[in-house]
Amino acid sequence: MTPAGSRLRVVRAGALTTVQDAGRPGWAHLGVGRSGFLDAPAARLANRLVGNPPDAAVLETTLTGCAVRPDRPVVAVVGGAGCRVTVDGRPVAWGAPVRVPAGAVLDAGPAVGGLRGYLAFAGGLEPEAVLDSRSADLLSGLGPAPLSEGDALPLGDPGGPPPPAGPVPWPGAPAELVLPVHPGPRHDWFTDAALRTLHTAAYRVSAHSNRIGLRTEGPVLERSRTGELPSEGMVLGAVQVPPDGRPVVFLNDHPTTGGYPVVGVVPERSLAAAAQAVPGTRLRFVRA
Repeated sequence: MTPAGSRLRVVRAGALTTVQDAGRPGWAHLGVGRSGFLDAPAARLANRLVGNPPDAAVLETTLTGCAVRPDRPVVAVVGGAGCRVTVDGRPVAWGAPVRVPAGAVLDAGPAVGGLRGYLAFAGGLEPEAVLDSRSADLLSGLGPAPLSEGDALPLGDPGGPPPPAGPVPWPGAPAELVLPVHPGPRHDWFTDAALRTLHTAAYRVSAHSNRIGLRTEGPVLERSRTGELPSEGMVLGAVQVPPDGRPVVFLNDHPTTGGYPVVGVVPERSLAAAAQAVPGTRLRFVRA
């Protein structure tokens, strides 16, 4: 039996650590974005390895990892971006289930490959749900706030034994990010030369990227029309082009409306790799 009121205490919050689950799709008509795991395959694999439902709430770290202390014994997995993992200072396996004793500190160190790590705990995390999701949305402020030292997160009851241990094929961080792009609703706002540039030029992932959007460094896309659009609906994967002419790929915390033209749309299934692309990663857009 799990002790009533079991908690996970934050010892080191890291640069940006948030609670994420599958998010809150279906509320865009009310101005509420999706949020949720940026690298959904990694988060769901971590959940599977601790015996959770695939969309149970986990911790998503950014670059510097985090450290937590459970007040009950718990099985945990650290996956996603590769990193050094310790329990009370002793090295343990990355990407595989480990047992963390009550009061011990599980530390996921800085990423050595990729950008975002996922910490899953048997039973999942159970902060208060908002609109049927426990995900933090950095744009709207819905859901639990990004973690700070001393925070305590409720732990759920383990649902069953983890699957048998064995080799697990975790995908690596992309050396080059290749994103397929369908034509967007405003591709005709750009010159033919700009569309050729989009599909042939080399870009790089900007350090200004975040959960809202992946920003790029590279050649600008020239418009064929002047003026501005009225705000219109935006979808996950939309490639919006702001006034500086450099494409921005909308990720999970993107706004539900926007006024800059959308030159293309990246399919959702291709966005997981974008979650692990570190700043400076070479990026190409190809025709879907």
